[in-house]
Amino acid sequence: MNLPNNLSGQSRVVIEHVSPELDGGQFPIKAIPGDVVAVEADIFADGHDYLAARLLYKHTDDATWTEMAMALLGNDRWGASFLIEKQGRYVYTIEAWIDHPASWQHEIHLKVADGQRITSELLAGAQYVDGMLARAGGIGHGVKGKGKKAKSEPVEESADVKALREMAALFRAGADVSAESRYDEAVSVAESDQFTFYADRHPERQHVTRYANELGVEVDRARAGFSTWYCLFPRSAAREEGQHGTFRDVEALLPRISGMGFDVLYLPPIHPIGMAHRKGKNNSVICQPGEPGVPYGIGSEEGGHDAIHPKLGTVDDFKHLVAIAANYGMEVAMDLAIQCSPDHPWAKEHPEWFKKRPDGTIQYAENPPKKYQDIYPVYFETDDWQNLWEELKRVLLVWASWGVRIVRVDNPHTKPFSFWEWIIAEVKKEFPDMLFLAEAFTKPKVMQELGKRGFAHSYTYYTWRNTKYELEQYMTELTQSEMKYYYRPNFWPTTHDINPYSLQGGHEPQFLIRYFMAATLSSNYGIYGPSFELMEHVPFPNKEEYLNSEKYEIRYWDWEKTNRMTYLITLVNRIRHENPALQTTNNLTFCNVNDDAIMAYLKVSGDNRLLIIVNTDAYNRRVGVVQVPVWQLGMGHDQQYTVRDLLTGAQYIWQGEQNYVELDPYALPMHLFKIEV
Repeated sequence: MNLPNNLSGQSRVVIEHVSPELDGGQFPIKAIPGDVVAVEADIFADGHDYLAARLLYKHTDDATWTEMAMALLGNDRWGASFLIEKQGRYVYTIEAWIDHPASWQHEIHLKVADGQRITSELLAGAQYVDGMLARAGGIGHGVKGKGKKAKSEPVEESADVKALREMAALFRAGADVSAESRYDEAVSVAESDQFTFYADRHPERQHVTRYANELGVEVDRARAGFSTWYCLFPRSAAREEGQHGTFRDVEALLPRISGMGFDVLYLPPIHPIGMAHRKGKNNSVICQPGEPGVPYGIGSEEGGHDAIHPKLGTVDDFKHLVAIAANYGMEVAMDLAIQCSPDHPWAKEHPEWFKKRPDGTIQYAENPPKKYQDIYPVYFETDDWQNLWEELKRVLLVWASWGVRIVRVDNPHTKPFSFWEWIIAEVKKEFPDMLFLAEAFTKPKVMQELGKRGFAHSYTYYTWRNTKYELEQYMTELTQSEMKYYYRPNFWPTTHDINPYSLQGGHEPQFLIRYFMAATLSSNYGIYGPSFELMEHVPFPNKEEYLNSEKYEIRYWDWEKTNRMTYLITLVNRIRHENPALQTTNNLTFCNVNDDAIMAYLKVSGDNRLLIIVNTDAYNRRVGVVQVPVWQLGMGHDQQYTVRDLLTGAQYIWQGEQNYVELDPYALPMHLFKIEV
C-alpha cells in the first residue's frame, strides 16, 4: 500500500505550512554566517495525545544531523531556530511523533488531581523509563579483557543511566501494594520535571513523521549582507581633462573612495569597444572622429568579454588594481553584459548565437522605442545553447582568475532563469566567494525569480519610491513578506542609466534625503560615483536619463571637489561601519508619526538601538510627534532615555512613547539617533 510521504499506517502526525520554505523547497533561502534561521511549522495529530517535534539541520559538509527541540507556539504552530556558522549550504527538515511519555504524564496529572490511585499507570511509566534507559546506554554490563581471559563485569554507569534505573525501580515499587510507603514518592517523581527532562533527553520515537522536503540555506560570505558600492567609469578617471583614464588613474582614486567608506568599486564594462555602428555623444547614431563609443558595445578585433580595452591598460594592470584595492579593504566588481558589438569575435566565430532577420542580417538590440544599433543581443534559444552557456561560464572563470569575486549583471531579466541558476551554481563550485548582483528593473515576479535562482543582491524599485507611504509599503514588502528570505535589496538613488525625475530639479535637500534613506534602510547600497556626489541632474529632454551621459563620452571630474553630499556620505558610511544595526536590512520597525511626510524607523541589533527620522518633503519644514515603541526596547512606559544624533552630536532627553521632532530640509532633513538608556 502506497501512502503519502512514505509514511506508515501508524504515523499520525501531520507537518505542514513550514516556514521558511520557497516554492515547495525548490529554492534555498539566503543567509550569511552569524544569521539565525527561525523555522516554524503547523504540527498536529488526531486525538488528544501530546506531540514532540525536532528541527533537524546540518551543513552539507557534515555527516550527521544536529537536532533542536521545537516548542509549541500556540494553535498547533511550532518553532525552533539554528545558527548559521559557516559559508556554503545548509539543509533542514522536521520530524515529529506522538509523545507517549508526555501524554502519560499529562494523564496522571489529571488523575492524581481527581484523587485517583495510579498503580497501574506507574507500571506503564516504568516501561517508558525502561525505554529511556535503553536509549541512554543502560546495558548493565561490559566485557573486559581478551580471549579466554575476557569476562563480563559491571561497568561504570553514566549519571543518566543511574538516575533512570532508580526511577524505573521506584515506579515499580510504587505500584507494589507491599511497598505502600513508596507510592507517594513514585507519584511525585512521575509528575516532576525530572521525568520530563529525561523523556526529552532520551525521547521515544515511534512512527515518526518526517517532513517531505529537505530545505536549503545558501550561505554567502559577509559582504553579501553588508556592502557599500561606488560606481565609476575608468576611462573618466584621468586627472587631466581630455585624457583617457587608465587603471593606474583609478588606483590613484582609491584613497579618496575608500576614505569615504566604500568597500566595492563597481566598473562598467572594461572590454574593447566595437567600431561598427558606434554611438556618439548623447546616443547619437553618428559617431564623430575620436569619440570613444559605448562600453556596452563589447568586442572588437582586439577581443571580447575576456579582453581589456587597451587604453585602460593590460590584464596585469587590472590585476594590479584588484590587489591595490584589496589593500584599502575594497573589492572590484565587474559588469557582465551578455551582448556584443557587431565586431565581437563571437559574431564571426559563432553566428548561430545571434538571431537573424529574414534577409539574413543579425537583429540589433531594441527596447522600443530605444534602439541599440551598436549592439547584438545574444540569442539564448539557439540550437547551440550548450556551447554558449559553457563559453559564458569560461568568461566568468577568466574574470575570477583575475581576482574578481563580485559581478554586477546587466539586464539579467532578458536571459533565461535556468541559465542563471546553472551558471551561478557552476561558478560558485570553483569560487564559492563569488557574488552576483542582478541589475533588473522589470516586473516584480521576474525580479523575485532572479533572486530565487541565485543572485546574492538585487536592484530594487527604491529609485522610484519617494513618499513616506510608498517607502513604508515597499520596505514592508521587502522585510516582512516571504521576500525577506531570498531577495537581498541593494538600494541605488541613481545609476549611470537612470536619472530619476525626482532628482532632475537638482534640489540639494532631495539628493541628501534620497542618499540617506538608501544608506539606512538597506544594508547594501550604492551610488553612481562622482555624478551623484556632485548632484548632477540635467536630464535628456523628457527622459529619465542624463544629458551628456558618461555612457557615450569621456567625462572629466574634479576629483578634489567636496561638498555637503561628500561630507554626509563619509559620515554615514562611518556610522554604518560602527553600528551593527545598520548592517542588516530586515531588522526594520516603522514608528507612527502624526505627519504624512516624516518617516521614522527603528533598527536594532543587540544593544545597538537606532532611531532614524527623515523628512521626505524636501521643500518644507515639518513637525510631528514620533511614537517610539519603548516596549520593544525593554523600557518602561514613562522611562527617560537619551537620544544622541550621530550626525550632529546633539543630545535630547526623551520620555516614554510620544516625542516631538522638527526637521527643516534646508538645515538637515534627518536625524540618526542612537538610543541610550
